[in-house]
Amino acid sequence: MKKIYVLDAYHPAGIDWLQGRAEVIPFQDPRGQRWHEDADGIMVRMRPVTAQDFQRARKLKAVVKQGVGINTLDLDAARAHGIVVANTPGVNSETVAEMAFALTLAVARRIGEFDRLIRAGAEIVRPKMLGIGLEGKTVGVIGMGNIGAQAAAKFHRYGCRIVSYDPYYKARADNDPWADIPHQRVHDLAQLWPLLDVLTIHVPYTDETANLVGAKELAALKRNAIVTNVSRGGIVNEAALYDALVSGHLFGAGLDVWEEREPPAPDHPLLKLPNVLATPHAAGGTVETQERSSLRVAQELLKILEGGQPASRVA
Repeated sequence: MKKIYVLDAYHPAGIDWLQGRAEVIPFQDPRGQRWHEDADGIMVRMRPVTAQDFQRARKLKAVVKQGVGINTLDLDAARAHGIVVANTPGVNSETVAEMAFALTLAVARRIGEFDRLIRAGAEIVRPKMLGIGLEGKTVGVIGMGNIGAQAAAKFHRYGCRIVSYDPYYKARADNDPWADIPHQRVHDLAQLWPLLDVLTIHVPYTDETANLVGAKELAALKRNAIVTNVSRGGIVNEAALYDALVSGHLFGAGLDVWEEREPPAPDHPLLKLPNVLATPHAAGGTVETQERSSLRVAQELLKILEGGQPASRVA
């Protein structure tokens, strides 16, 4: 039987499905420290798999990562060693888009601020803590993939105007998720920023998207705009975001992803600001999504190990 190591915490659905089909070494099993010696396949979520890992892995044939982000995997090294790498796009699109909308609405209506003040027993002068309504506001969606489309649909249903940007997006002839979403598409980011009351980001972390939103871009947003990032840390420059918030130019920010560590350290400067709502890379964290994702990873991994092709191969 093929030997599969689970290197991150997974919902049991996928592990249970593999029983009897493969030998499974579960997460936190002491044997997992020696996975390089005899793993045929590995299941990962956030754990990096480096060039050194691929070089050390003696029998490794396949890696499947839960979710769409692949910046933690050295794909060039995987290709060099003939190891198949796949991910699972689309499984958590609805859930991540839901978090983007939830964070934006919570920031706009100051829900996190009110909650903290009430718990602290602080005085609340409501006329001095007015939120802003989202209806009629312009929402910029960077990234027109599955998650971006789901997020755009939610904001549209809430009465927002949608402006989108994605230099790689091509409309599909059938089943195009953007076909039923009224939106304006811009082809130059410089045109996008001045239009926006809300910026929501749905792109992978790459050399091209690193620090995509910096001081210049934040300054170009409308005054009292909201920035929401549920994609990857490092796409929004955190130091620049802090400055834009402290200056009063932005109304607030909702962040599920962070540059250095997730969750961020308690002394992170952004966590000292009342108008920042923080979550620990939890956008895909629903029972339903984790169950589906775990099962998909297990099935895709076994398919590869049995000689098949995964639905989404990235290396």
